[in-house]
Amino acid sequence: MIAIERLAILLIGAAFAAGCATDTSQGGGAGAPAGTAAREDTAALIQQPGDPRTRAKAHTDLASAYYGIGSMGIALEEARVAIAADPTYAPAYNVQALVHMDLKDNAAAETSFQRGLKISPNDADLNHNYGWFLCQTGREQQAMAYFTSALRNPLYTTPSRTYAAAGRCLLQRNEVKEAGEFFERALRLDPNSVSVLLPYARVQYDRGRFAEARELVARYSRLAPPSAEALWLAVRVERKLGDKVAESSYAAQLRLRFPRSLEYQALQRGEFE
Repeated sequence: MIAIERLAILLIGAAFAAGCATDTSQGGGAGAPAGTAAREDTAALIQQPGDPRTRAKAHTDLASAYYGIGSMGIALEEARVAIAADPTYAPAYNVQALVHMDLKDNAAAETSFQRGLKISPNDADLNHNYGWFLCQTGREQQAMAYFTSALRNPLYTTPSRTYAAAGRCLLQRNEVKEAGEFFERALRLDPNSVSVLLPYARVQYDRGRFAEARELVARYSRLAPPSAEALWLAVRVERKLGDKVAESSYAAQLRLRFPRSLEYQALQRGEFE
C-alpha cells in the first residue's frame, strides 16, 4: 500500500510518464489528466510510440496509486492499459490481482496472480501477495510456500511484512507456537510493526506470558489508534497480572469508546477467557 502523503507526487509523476509515452497528435501529451490514457482504445495504445516497458511501468504506478486511495475502477483500467502495453510486465498483474482481491473477485484475482507468477516466479511482492490471498481464501498450508519463496529472494526489501503475514496465517490454523516464531522474526526486523504487535501479544497471553503481552500491547497502543480488540486484551492481561487499577482503566476506555463492540459485551458478561 502506498502512503497517502506520497500519492499526489506519484500520480503526477506516473501521469506525466504515461503522457510522454502517448502520441500527442491524438490529444495525449504530458498535460493530459491522470487516467486519460487509461480510457484510450487498447489497440491504439499498442501502436503508440515509445518503449512498451516504460509505458507499462507508468500505468502500473498509476494503478497502484489509485488502488491506494480506493479508486478501484480506475486502478483496474490502468492495470489493463499497462498489460496491453507490455503483457510480460509482472508488476501490472500484481496490482490487478490486488484490486480484484479487494473487490472480492477471487477468480479474477487468482488468474492475475498466476499470470504474474508465470512471468516472474521469484518476484517477492507477487509471492507475498499471492500467499496472503491464499491465506484469506482458506488455503493456509499452500500460502506458506509462497511466503517462503518471497523470503528467499535476497533482494526483497520488506521481509518483516512477510514474516508478519505468515504468522497471522498460521494463527488461523491454530499453530500458535509456529506463529510466534514468525512474529519474533518480524519484530527483530521491525520492532514497531503494528501488524505484528497485537497478534503476538495474543500469542504471549495464550502462552501465559502476561508481562510480555502487556509490553506488546503498550507498544501497540503508542503506535496505533485505540481499538476494541487492543483494549479488551489489555483488560485481560491486567486482570491476570492482578493490577486492578489498570484493569479498571482499560475497561472504562472500552466502555466509553466501543460500547457496542463484541469485546465490551464480553466484558459485561464477565467472559474473560
